[in-house]
Amino acid sequence: MDQSVAIQETLEREENCIIAVQCDVLFDNITESRLLGLVESSKEHAIFIYTHRRMAITADDVSLEDIIPISLDFVVVEVSSPEELAVVGGDTRVRVSFQEEELELRLPFGSHSRLFLSEVNRAWSDVCKSPTQIPRFEWLNKYHKATRGQGLVKIAPLSTTITKLSQHRKTEKSSDKKGNLERDKGSNSGTQKSKTYSSPESQGISSREDRDDLVRSSSHTPSNKAQILAMPQFGLRDNLIKCELLKNEDLYTYLEDFSFFLGTYNVNGQTPKESLHPWLSCTPYPPDMYCVGFQELDLSKEAFFFNDTPKELEWTKAVSEALHPDAKYALVKLVRLVGIMLIFYVKKEHAEFISDVEAETVGTGIMGRMGNKGAVAIRFRFHNSDICVVNSHLAAHIEEYERRNQDYKDICGRLQFRQLDATQPPLTIMKHDVIFWIGDLNYRISDLDVDNVKDLISKKDFETLHNYDQLKRQIDEDAVFVGFVEGDIDFQPTYKYDTGSDKWDTSEKCRVPAWCDRILWRGKNIEQHHYQSHMALKTSDHKPVSSLLVTGIKRVNSEAYKKTFEEIVRNIDKMENECIPSVTLAKREFHFKDVKYMQHQAETLSLFNDGQVPCQFEFIQKPNELTYCKPWLTANPPKGFIAQGGSVDIELEVFVNRSTAPDLNSGKEQIEDILVLHLERGKDYFISVTGNYLPSCYGTSIRALCHMREPIQDMPQETLRKLAEMSANENAVNTEKPLDIPKELWMMVDHLFRNAIKQEDIFQQPGLRSEFADIRDCLDTGMPDSLLGSNHSVAEALLLFLDALPEPVVPFSFYQQCLEICSNASQCEKVISMLPQCHQNVFNYLAAFLRELLKNSSSNRLDVNILGKKRKHVALQAPSFLNALLLAVSLFFSQHVELLKGNK
Repeated sequence: MDQSVAIQETLEREENCIIAVQCDVLFDNITESRLLGLVESSKEHAIFIYTHRRMAITADDVSLEDIIPISLDFVVVEVSSPEELAVVGGDTRVRVSFQEEELELRLPFGSHSRLFLSEVNRAWSDVCKSPTQIPRFEWLNKYHKATRGQGLVKIAPLSTTITKLSQHRKTEKSSDKKGNLERDKGSNSGTQKSKTYSSPESQGISSREDRDDLVRSSSHTPSNKAQILAMPQFGLRDNLIKCELLKNEDLYTYLEDFSFFLGTYNVNGQTPKESLHPWLSCTPYPPDMYCVGFQELDLSKEAFFFNDTPKELEWTKAVSEALHPDAKYALVKLVRLVGIMLIFYVKKEHAEFISDVEAETVGTGIMGRMGNKGAVAIRFRFHNSDICVVNSHLAAHIEEYERRNQDYKDICGRLQFRQLDATQPPLTIMKHDVIFWIGDLNYRISDLDVDNVKDLISKKDFETLHNYDQLKRQIDEDAVFVGFVEGDIDFQPTYKYDTGSDKWDTSEKCRVPAWCDRILWRGKNIEQHHYQSHMALKTSDHKPVSSLLVTGIKRVNSEAYKKTFEEIVRNIDKMENECIPSVTLAKREFHFKDVKYMQHQAETLSLFNDGQVPCQFEFIQKPNELTYCKPWLTANPPKGFIAQGGSVDIELEVFVNRSTAPDLNSGKEQIEDILVLHLERGKDYFISVTGNYLPSCYGTSIRALCHMREPIQDMPQETLRKLAEMSANENAVNTEKPLDIPKELWMMVDHLFRNAIKQEDIFQQPGLRSEFADIRDCLDTGMPDSLLGSNHSVAEALLLFLDALPEPVVPFSFYQQCLEICSNASQCEKVISMLPQCHQNVFNYLAAFLRELLKNSSSNRLDVNILGKKRKHVALQAPSFLNALLLAVSLFFSQHVELLKGNK
């Protein structure tokens, strides 16, 4: 969640919060949480420090405590201790100094924290570039009114913390000087290691000399390769070196085998009740690395809504206690999305060779976003191999294999890792040398009844049974996991058992046994030593699965690397400045036909480097524009490098979402743009992008839809424009009485009322994207007369419709008033009566529908707490329910549940 929004609300109009990050303030043995915001005004920057509530959503959730101006007196230093060396991928500790005061902070590990530090560094670099122009920070004067003196704005008790840290730090300064000298000699003493975030401009000539020495030094080794290539000053030269090193990798690397233990366990919301030793220590020798995945860690509503659960610590402790006893392991990284968790351990002796650790998550649940289903992933570099580990929990139910296929594709497409070099495009899962994919993939056994399945299991005829496995069939059809390998399955299905036993499901549903829990891999030089389930564990209705994969990892021969690197640098020195780069474009005009709401279209722009030198390209902004393209258009990749004689394909992608649809629907915007492709040290190329957009009810206002008796695609464009411009007090383009509610909304709600009032997991189970497209087309064209698709797809289409409204059912202007009076039923009713008539009609219609749903909660399992528990702030946080469902229920009904139950 972007907490900079809450900070922005506390600032003046001319002040802008560039980025915000949550951190811990460290002093003595006490840790306190704070929210940091990098604020800019008149090209001057300062770090604002806030106390905050657990989730900072509005200005009411934060309180300004201190301000640190970024001037020549400002320094930020990353600090760590030698004993932390083995725990790579840990949180980042930094010391912020201003004049004589210092503050020590711990930022959560990840790309967002690095981006925050990068932005702070950039702001500091701007100051260092012009040391004679001293910032005045006059815009901070209004904040100084709360205190006396200068320097940090001491508004609250944190100034005491800064004083403590300052006094503590003064006693360390003499020892730090000695420690710096020892570190320069390569000492591994107990003094602290520090890395200062500073710009090359502020370091002067010496930094350039140091950089040149690094490039040309005969002592160049793999350990400082990353230091060189991460320097943004190299620019094109940097990319040339990296490209040539990659091409010649075989000259300086060799393979060495390392063992990876992969484990997956769906724990069904249970707490650890037994040792995990039979699962995690089942190998005779300790593996080099552990990647342990869990699903359904916590099934509570609190975990779903707040992503907060005590079971994370309980299961992590159970794992750490069950690792192989013959080795010592360090926790590298833990990542969790609701109940999907992945833990990565490594033998301590290998930790120093792990770098570039990143963790990301992606939800594929309801509306394709919520975290009850989805994936978590960790990527890292081990020696010279890039490795990605994915733990996923895909859609449930035997008939939903297409939804599982879609979840897999969504995870591959949306899960991206930000690189250390912020100028480089993010890494996708498939851009790694080795990929391990584990989890509850939920593929079932089809075309056999439960008795036949159990009969084959009793005979241990797993080969025959495997032929009916949905995952095997989908892989054979190249529908999912193309290029992945799964070992032979010679263990019985891992789902579904009665909890606490080895008995198959004896419940009323009597689930067909299935291999839901799987482990696959992709890459070269990988050999599986075991693939098995662990029947001894009985905590869950699933059995855990493990695999030991021995993987050939690329290691660097230092001497060969040095020779290769020096040869590359010499060749580049000869090549530079010889020619001007140029490219040939296969096509310069692109037309996208019949663009629809939330329907992806792509065209390929092919570039061929016909020049005499490698070239670097980038799409650049046009004058007076903030981005290189319109928001509905992206170029992937937006920048890159082409070797001499090489080529690259760029995907020009058009995708209209809820933020871009309103202006396209009304005709205010068109599918028209000009892209400027710039070559480093070369010329610019202009690419024309055009298209025609088919208007949709998605992204059209309630008022406009109420004035449309015909499908929106049958309406003249001029009429749509006038309807979009019409204010609340104006009459419609024609004098015909408007509809009470949009006909599109009625069609979806009426369909659900007639067909899905008792549907299990309605509004909680996602639909299919292909079915959503059919539903959208039906609403926009009026053909066919009735909606197609499953009840879950119609329910999701309804949520997407409400989510896309330019003005929510409860308009933005009423939010503050709703928050203030939500505990007063009569005042709530008064506010609802003040809504514009069409919004009031929609509110009452949806509330009546919700009431009917809850009357049938015993069948559809729609809990009133799911709708009402989040209340104020979460209603403002969750866009899918914001426009009607959660906001309406949270602010009007959460205090008066009897109204929802029909007892008014």
